[in-house]
Amino acid sequence: MKQALLALVAMACVGAYAFSPIAAAADGQASSHRAAPVSTMNSQRDIVLAVANPIEPPATHAGSSLLGYVPVGYYGAGQRAASLLSELKQHYGLHEIVGWPIKALGVYCVVVEAPAGTDRDALLKTLAKDDRVKLAQALQDYSVYSNIAPKDNHRYNDPYVDLQRGFVETDAALAQSLSKGEGVHIAVVDTGADLTHPDLQGRIHDTHDMVDGDEKAFNHDSHGTEVAGIIAADADNHQGIVGIAPESVLSVYKACWYTPASAGAHCNSFTLAKALAAIIDTDARIVNLSLGGPADPLLDKLLAQLLNQGRIVVAALPPNGNLEGFPDNAPGVIVVRVSSNMPAPSGVLSAPGTDILTTQPGGGYDFTSGSSMAAAHVSGIAALLLSVDPHLDARAMHDVLLQSSKTSNGMQQVNAAAAVASAQGAHIGTH
Repeated sequence: MKQALLALVAMACVGAYAFSPIAAAADGQASSHRAAPVSTMNSQRDIVLAVANPIEPPATHAGSSLLGYVPVGYYGAGQRAASLLSELKQHYGLHEIVGWPIKALGVYCVVVEAPAGTDRDALLKTLAKDDRVKLAQALQDYSVYSNIAPKDNHRYNDPYVDLQRGFVETDAALAQSLSKGEGVHIAVVDTGADLTHPDLQGRIHDTHDMVDGDEKAFNHDSHGTEVAGIIAADADNHQGIVGIAPESVLSVYKACWYTPASAGAHCNSFTLAKALAAIIDTDARIVNLSLGGPADPLLDKLLAQLLNQGRIVVAALPPNGNLEGFPDNAPGVIVVRVSSNMPAPSGVLSAPGTDILTTQPGGGYDFTSGSSMAAAHVSGIAALLLSVDPHLDARAMHDVLLQSSKTSNGMQQVNAAAAVASAQGAHIGTH
């Protein structure tokens, strides 16, 4: 009896260090064992700290290891990681806000607050020299790239495919005669999305809330709803619009959120790392990142893992046009800008992103603009291509999209029909 009690205590101690994973319920609704306290985080103050967290095998006899009492499949903070973090927090006076394991990197991460009055840059340099630390960096902020659509009570109740500039200009209807993106799995890292929207029901397979577990807020988030609609809005359902890849499968990872003080949505290193680490363990072929911000060592490591696994990562070009941050600076990422009469930066694709009609929370539709929307068009076309040729890698995908781009309204931009025809070796007429 005494040994059993000790075992339960040991499990509780280990569990105290582990941040419970956020997963999707069987019905596809967002669920969470514990909400991430993102509202308490401050990018001007907080630090992301990581220590080694090797996977330790279960103990062969009672009492040999804390992890010996943990159920098979559990991966939280191992005894070594827990001890290192305890030492570091005590030594530097750090206050832990939240912690979570990243199995793919073999580390356990925490977001910590430095003692009041501490120079964060100086502390980061000191932590970088500490042999117990695998990674120490500032908590970064990221933003989605869209212009806020005007608020309008009007709700469309008829099909408006002819008003979809991106759909029309990329000849998506012609492309869909050859491919509709059947079964291609796309991970959308963004805000939440309206799961009840008539054009998105059945298109979003699962959801993961890395922010707060607030289901109502998840369904009222506009940016993710807009991106999801461009990619995969249902076809032939007598509702609103048609997605570029209406038979693809979406997984939505909410890593960005809205605050009363900001018109747009923002994310941080913590929420984005949670999302990318979760995608590593899935079969998603395409990852849509209609967001961006500064370079980030932790996020760069996770992005490298995804790229090494052969994922097609599509990112939006920052408004300033600089390719120096996350995720646009990583080799292999397909970067997309809004179509323009001006030449695109080398290797950057152009796609429709101005006055794009797409889905809105509450079952409506509205126009929105930004490179976020341009990236969503390319993710949809990438799904069409993978449905035709599942073996396309990121480089081949980029080359097909670039080489098959056509002039529309005086602007060179991606063309869904030409790209699909090229991948399939077929010939279909485009305008």
